[in-house]
Amino acid sequence: MRGTGAFASLLAMSFDVATCGINARTWALAHEGSTAYATRCLAFVEDAIERSNDLEMFGGDDAAESARLYGAVGNTGAPPADALVFYESVGELFGERRDWGHVGLSLDDGRVVHAWDRVRVDEYRALEALTPATGWEPLRWVGWVPLSRVLEGARPRTWDEDPATAAARMQAERFGG
Repeated sequence: MRGTGAFASLLAMSFDVATCGINARTWALAHEGSTAYATRCLAFVEDAIERSNDLEMFGGDDAAESARLYGAVGNTGAPPADALVFYESVGELFGERRDWGHVGLSLDDGRVVHAWDRVRVDEYRALEALTPATGWEPLRWVGWVPLSRVLEGARPRTWDEDPATAAARMQAERFGG
């Protein structure tokens, strides 16, 4: 059955993947060195994509859930430009010890921009050698998903709240932290 009216328009909504990728990389690299996203890697990558393209996408509440929802485990070769690159990241957060995941945005030259203790750029396999926070295990490579997969179901949205402030607020709303 085909949708009608506004619902049909929403179903047909698509974004130019190449333009979204360029915008996301530009936004992400402009934040290199920032500590505003420390411990909020998923919020950083989502903001890079959403805010630079005036859209809202829908994934998991944490990077591990997003990796599962998007099917990252099947793509284990070198990530292409603009892919979301996922890692297992086990530690305690909000009183719960589990795999929270870690995510970055591929720059297409073997490097990933991601939020760790600060927004930084590293070779995608070198993230496994980063020193984890006390009580956390080292990252383990999971895989990647193309930006086109992440944009499925995205819709237009205008953002007016400061991105780092919004990320902190949403984290507190979701997890009470």
